[in-house]
Amino acid sequence: MFFYAFAMKLVFATNNPFKFREIKELLKSNLKLLTLKDINVSEEIPETHDTIEENAVEKAQYIYNKYHIDCFADDTGLEIEALNGEPGVYSARYAGKNCTFDDNINKVLENLKDSTNRRARFRTVIALVIKGKINLFEGVVNGSILTYRKGTNGFGYDPIFVPENFEKTFAEMALDEKNKVSHRTLAIKKLISYLNNK
Repeated sequence: MFFYAFAMKLVFATNNPFKFREIKELLKSNLKLLTLKDINVSEEIPETHDTIEENAVEKAQYIYNKYHIDCFADDTGLEIEALNGEPGVYSARYAGKNCTFDDNINKVLENLKDSTNRRARFRTVIALVIKGKINLFEGVVNGSILTYRKGTNGFGYDPIFVPENFEKTFAEMALDEKNKVSHRTLAIKKLISYLNNK
């Protein structure tokens, strides 16, 4: 459990309910985490940049500038060595606009079908905006890509990603187990440390 030096409200600028649930599980303290729905945001938040860092900043700044509330946003990418870092910043839409998680996994498996190098990493960058000031926090988990799906938990590429020093995928882990080792957890811990030391 993480503790804060002061009570505050933060908006998590995401429309992804899976991400919100993961982060809410980590923030068991007097910090009140708000959804976009809580502040009546219905529009799609722009993600127009070519890097994970820039997209995270763009999303957080968009909410802060328009709704005048402290917030943070994350962007996460799966970076596969044999695919020169793909899908990377395009992880959510790797198989095209309006694609599903399964579509993205299918494209990764197809692109890797002739590769013996299965090394990959998940990388999350969180952009925090408080009173207009931006801070970035990064979390990285190295691992490998399977040739088939395993597990039904999680979301995104979790069924084909095995983190280093483990024998099961993120999708085979319970949420609390995944949250102990995930890229998002590592970034969130840095965010929390920053908030505690303000």
